[in-house]
Order: sequence, then C-alpha cells, then structure tokens
Amino acid sequence: MKNYFKFLACSLMIITISSCDKDNNNDPIIPNIDAPETYSFQRNGESTVSYSGQTTRLEQADELYAALNSAESTAAGLDLMFNGSDGNSAGFANELLNGTSKIIGSKTASSTLAGSATTKERFNQYIADFASNVAPNWNMDAAPGMPGSITSPDGGSTYQINAVGQELDQLFFKGLIGAFTLDQIVNNYIHPNQLDSGTRIDDNDNGVLSDGKPYTDMEHKWDEGFGYLYGQEGDLDDVGATVGSAPSGSGNLLMKYFKKVNQEGGYEPGIGQTVYDAFIMGRTAIVNTDYELRDAQADIIQIELSKVIGYYAIHYLNDYLAKIEEGNIAKAHHSLSEAYGFILSLQFTNNGNDEPYMSKGDVEYFLDNYFADFHNIDANYITAPGQGMIDVIKAAYGNTLMID
Repeated sequence: MKNYFKFLACSLMIITISSCDKDNNNDPIIPNIDAPETYSFQRNGESTVSYSGQTTRLEQADELYAALNSAESTAAGLDLMFNGSDGNSAGFANELLNGTSKIIGSKTASSTLAGSATTKERFNQYIADFASNVAPNWNMDAAPGMPGSITSPDGGSTYQINAVGQELDQLFFKGLIGAFTLDQIVNNYIHPNQLDSGTRIDDNDNGVLSDGKPYTDMEHKWDEGFGYLYGQEGDLDDVGATVGSAPSGSGNLLMKYFKKVNQEGGYEPGIGQTVYDAFIMGRTAIVNTDYELRDAQADIIQIELSKVIGYYAIHYLNDYLAKIEEGNIAKAHHSLSEAYGFILSLQFTNNGNDEPYMSKGDVEYFLDNYFADFHNIDANYITAPGQGMIDVIKAAYGNTLMID
C-alpha cells in the first residue's frame, strides 16, 4: 500500500498546497499553488464547478426509495425509475427528473475497476422480488418461508420482508451506497481511467475547454465525483464553510452515513473535513496541472470514503446481535438487512491501490452462504473469532477501523 500517512500530510488545508515527492527523503515539496478554502473555482469570473447530473440522480434515488416502501409500487414502475426507458429517465412523480440521460441503473456497478453485470442484476432481482412478493402481501403477517409484515414487540415499528426474512428496500439501498455512489466516486470519476481518458491530459495542460463550457473535461470529471457525495448539499457558496466539518447527511445514500461516521460520537469525527479538503486540493491540482498531487488526493478520498462501508457493515451486524438478544425479531431483521447491503457494497471499496477491501467473490460467498436465509442465521457466522463476519471485515481493513 502507498504511504498513506505521507499522502494524508498533503491534505492539511493551508494557503498553499503541499505536493509530496517520491524520493528517499520525506520532506514535501511546497509549490506555489493557492488553494481555496471551499470548493469554489472560477475562470474569467465564471464558476467552473458543475455536477447537476449527480444531483439529479441523487434526487431520483430519493423517489425510488419511497417507491420501495409502498404497497402500490409495481415491477414496471420500479424498473422505469431504476433503468429508465430507451436511454431516458422515467417514472418519477417529479417531472424534472424524467426525460434525461441521468439514469441510476446505468451508473450502478458500472465502473471500469469494479463494474459487474451480475451485481447489477442483483438489484433488478430485488425489484422483482419486492413487486411480486412483498407488495402483494403488505398486510399479511410474515412467517418463515412466507413474505409479509413483521412488527416490533412494542408495536412501534413494522417492516416488510420477503420469504427469507430480508427487507428488500434496505438490501437495495445499502447495496446502492457502494454500487452506485461510492463506485462512481472512487473507481470512476476521480480515477485516471476517467480523468486521463483520450486527450484530457493535453487538453487540461493547454486550457482546452469542453464544448461551450467554462471548464476542461478533467475538471468536470473531478466535479462529478464530488457531486456523488455533495450533490444535495445546496449552494456551496452558502454552505461551503461548514460542509467539510458538518456534512448534512442529506438523501438516502453515502452522504447519510458519511455524516454519521463524522459526527461527534461517530466512529471517526474529522473524516468529513479530511475528505472535503482532499476534494478541494485535488481540484486545485488539476487547475495547476499537478497530476501527482491530484492522484495523492484521490487516494485519500478512496481510503476514507471506503471506511464508511466497513464501519456500517460492522455496526449493523452488532445491532442485529443486540436486537436478537433483546428478543426484538422485527428490528433484528431490519438491521441484518442493512448489514447485508453494506456487505454487498464492500466489493466497491478502494484501498488506494485500486483494490477493494473485500473482493466480489468473497462478498458473494458470504452473502450466498452466510446470509441466504435470515430466519435461520447461525450466530457463529457473525461472531466466530477470526472467521465470523465482523472479524473478517476488520481484518480486510487491516484492523484500522475504530469500532468494536
């Protein structure tokens, strides 16, 4: 693994940016590059920051989440919202989200590093299962082998599960955190496979702008990666001063759990500022054609955002065990469904060396063998020292996650 702590040293936000050399001394090279304090970049007095497509997809995801919590939803309607029709988005109540080229499904499990048609098909299968089995049995009491609803002992929470006890909206959306938002950031838009494609290095070096736009293609691709995390934060000119220290948690995808990890009492307070500063510094490096510095910031972002997946996979496994101990079977199924989705997301993490913390093959093995039937889970699959899922995930991250 690259010297992460050397890269992390580059993330300190000061008036100038420190670019790290690769010689045998550990002293950073300090170029005269001015960095803004917020994610704000201009050319000839005009903003060059653009990620409206990412905001559109995140807003589409919010509607899709609501649809996966409705007995009225159909397979055709859900498929339209996820996969679109004839290359256009469709099926949303908010007409502004329809008729665009922005489609959630087209960006799910689709990066060059971690993309997988078989993983994408899992999401289609969740939609089909929900529409065929869960929605029609909304008011039925669930039982092993039968879909329906399950309620907590105090009557305060009711969840809809399929025949094997899975809450499909949670599998879908916690899986989408990795397969959609994280994958597009760490394995696509801030990666050289995207940033350096075609003539983008030469164009950026020579200030060649995208057709009719105020930005270069490379600048825009980095912005799009930024947008998959911050695309629902509002006007960054208004909130930029706090978006690093206090991310909003808006939406139902990565930002929601990024906030939880960062907040006071969370697993890693300060991660929000580290990631935000790295995005600013990486974009500044692109403006100044310093691609070594750019890639160092990408490594920081890849490592830090990938931690969110590991933290919450373990968090929900622990929560499942606690709810079982309390005898709260309904909330146990809910938590295990969330854990399942985060485990699915592990294959889309990036350790800074373009490798996931857990491979697709390992992820699929654990899901298909450990968690195939929620009604008959062997607790050893979760808790066995060194071999249970919790210890396996901790080991995959090199025991760097600050969670019991």
